[in-house]
Amino acid sequence: MPTKRFLFFGLIMISLTGFSQTPDSIYLTSIKTPQLFLRGNQLAYPILPLNGNEQLQLSFDDIDADVKNYYYTYQLCNADWTATQLSGFDFIKGFSQVNISNYRLSSDALVRYTHYTAMIPDQNCIPSRSGNYILKVFLDGDTSKVALTRRFLVVDNRVNVSPQLLQPYNPLISRSHQKLQLNINTRELNIMDPAQQIKVWILQNDRWDNAIHDIPPTFYSGNTVQYNRDEDFVFPGGTEWRWLDLRSFRYQSDRIQRADYLKESTTIYVKPDVDRSQLPYFYFKDYNGHFFVQTTESINAYWQGDYARVRFSYVPPNNNPFPDKDVYIIGQLTDYSYNDSTHMQFNAERGMYETYLYLKMGYYNYDFVTVDKNDPLKKPSFEITEGNHNETENDYTILIYYRSLSGRADELVGISTLNTVTGK
Repeated sequence: MPTKRFLFFGLIMISLTGFSQTPDSIYLTSIKTPQLFLRGNQLAYPILPLNGNEQLQLSFDDIDADVKNYYYTYQLCNADWTATQLSGFDFIKGFSQVNISNYRLSSDALVRYTHYTAMIPDQNCIPSRSGNYILKVFLDGDTSKVALTRRFLVVDNRVNVSPQLLQPYNPLISRSHQKLQLNINTRELNIMDPAQQIKVWILQNDRWDNAIHDIPPTFYSGNTVQYNRDEDFVFPGGTEWRWLDLRSFRYQSDRIQRADYLKESTTIYVKPDVDRSQLPYFYFKDYNGHFFVQTTESINAYWQGDYARVRFSYVPPNNNPFPDKDVYIIGQLTDYSYNDSTHMQFNAERGMYETYLYLKMGYYNYDFVTVDKNDPLKKPSFEITEGNHNETENDYTILIYYRSLSGRADELVGISTLNTVTGK
């Protein structure tokens, strides 16, 4: 019997390794509002300490409103999110998959759905190595029937990271960009060649679509590795994120233009957003592109919160479309993806870009970016829609990866965070 179980485990992991997914993606159209966060805090990025007691919370809705057999497992990845060649035995302690048995049918909502939730890791399926992980949710124990994927990190803190925020030295971008420099103490690691064994990734507001990485160290001596070149780790500052309060569909916030209340659905029209690229910087509290599910009414937002079809619109200067550029709506609400669902179409009659998103009751940050139509990498830019400011409040997360000379996977050995306002 044990031999059969191990063989089954091995076949599952071979299937997962050979099947390529994009992190933070939805593969079934019935899946809505997937979230993975530190338990008790929807705004916290999903990071677990190796061998710690913390848990993540996974939640999502299925608007088919039936009961399905969902399972999850993990895939260990390298720093660049390519799957490692390690066997599941090398990074999972216990069983290879877990059934998601906690679900509840919606109530008090026009839109019917089934809400699923799970606490991760389960005591019988624990990540046993540090690194980047993809959580894969699939149907009926069949790993080829992937429903959704979410990223999370497991860290084994073995290095000390000292980040510092600076104003860029280049006068052309000193008022619009933000720069970081780093010192890393690697005393606990066996470093022979820092340029090959250490990798640094820096995220702005938990975004992977504009992360800066693959920067070689400026200087290293003994246990100290430094990154302080003028041109390294420089980010456009952006501006404070736009917001939409959907915590109630009955009591409309001042960002809502109107709403259509139908017998079985609700459509909400957001007031048109205008160009901010030429405005001076103005601070207001935002959530740096994140969203959270919540209501202002006495109901449980997770399984009683309703859904609405929400129209967003962006008004370009002089009501003319941008030549040779596509416009996208971005934020955690769209997983920072650049595809048909987030692409905004220009409405010539109204002189503005438009798109619809299907959103649950909650509070949302979002922005608009342009992407060059001829850019295969789809590099987003705030420059002509939102503007960039050196003063903008942003969160930065510094990730330090290490691979021993004989290692077969990147280990996550250090994490540090820095807020541009508090300095912490």
